[in-house]
Amino acid sequence: MSERTLANIYNLHELRDAARRRMPRGVYEYLERGVEDEACLDANREAFRRIHLRPRIFTDVSSVDISKDLLGGPSTTPFAIAPTGAAGLFWYQGDLMLAKAAAAAGVPFTISTNSTMDVEEIAEAGGRLWFQLYLWENRALSHAVMDRAQAVGCDTMFVTADIPVPPMREYNFRNRFQTPFRVTPRNAIDVLTHPRWLVGTMGKYWMNGGMPQQANLPKELKASVTGAVPARARFRNDNLTWDEVKALRDRWKGKFLIKGLLRADDAERALAMGADGVVLSNHGGRSLDTAQPTLDALPAIVDVVKDKLAIFLDGGVQRGSDVVKALAMGADGVLVGRAAVYGLAVGGEVGVTKAIDILKAEIRRTMGQVGAPNVAAITSDLVAR
Repeated sequence: MSERTLANIYNLHELRDAARRRMPRGVYEYLERGVEDEACLDANREAFRRIHLRPRIFTDVSSVDISKDLLGGPSTTPFAIAPTGAAGLFWYQGDLMLAKAAAAAGVPFTISTNSTMDVEEIAEAGGRLWFQLYLWENRALSHAVMDRAQAVGCDTMFVTADIPVPPMREYNFRNRFQTPFRVTPRNAIDVLTHPRWLVGTMGKYWMNGGMPQQANLPKELKASVTGAVPARARFRNDNLTWDEVKALRDRWKGKFLIKGLLRADDAERALAMGADGVVLSNHGGRSLDTAQPTLDALPAIVDVVKDKLAIFLDGGVQRGSDVVKALAMGADGVLVGRAAVYGLAVGGEVGVTKAIDILKAEIRRTMGQVGAPNVAAITSDLVAR
């Protein structure tokens, strides 16, 4: 999509629709949908709709500053880009495009263990880098990629807790979008009728050395999206315990957060074992379909660990006003995932920049309308309870 066309997109809903038109149904639904009845996906959004803001009037908002310190470092916004696996399926070298756009915008970017590029390649984008860890069945592989992430300058690591067992994403089976990915009679028409994606993304891989791979593994264990994953390269989190997480905390020298909790007692335990923060997450509605919306879980966790742990919220954010609501309810920051990938799928690095700019403008506008000239002024009295 041309920059001129992107200029006529004014919100993330329109950006999402443009992404849907460019990609085959199977690829789009892998990004956008939830699990089972998709109740959690809807609940995340509904939680934001239930919250209303109470503006302060006659406040000088002629200059609104949306910058914020996130985990001990500067950010031009109160949000960071969440980890997104398989970004290389949405755009050629998608992980690198996300990282470049984030770096240029002054926004932290989180590299996923499940990226389709090695951490060293993504780190070439510069900027502030965080790292999100899934654990392989062979834990030595996980320890090795942690060390590599730290070596390339990632200053923060998230250990993912909200997907202990594989979820049931029924649409992937219906669309024949599985690993290994195969073009079948059932999905061939879908693929062939989206030539911009077929040529502009997959075609570039074919012309430049092959299909995207599950990266961050030793060469002998890497598998492309069209090949079967070797047994030793399969993720396994069903046997992950607090004791092992504590050992990961001790190994990692930077900031350490647990991503994927919804309970106050788990937040207290994270504090006790040495975490620097928590990310309230239900995996974007893509794991447990009856999980609590993250915004609804926020108040109880704020009550017990506010000012003791950094509190981030993930899931359901589609407007800049959602970011303001989360901050007003006590979050220290927000992670944004799908929004950035909508932009990626539409226009690569330029599209991600568009998504970031849309959110920045909406945050600034909302802050101006509620009488908050800076992020510190986004306080709980703005929320109508």
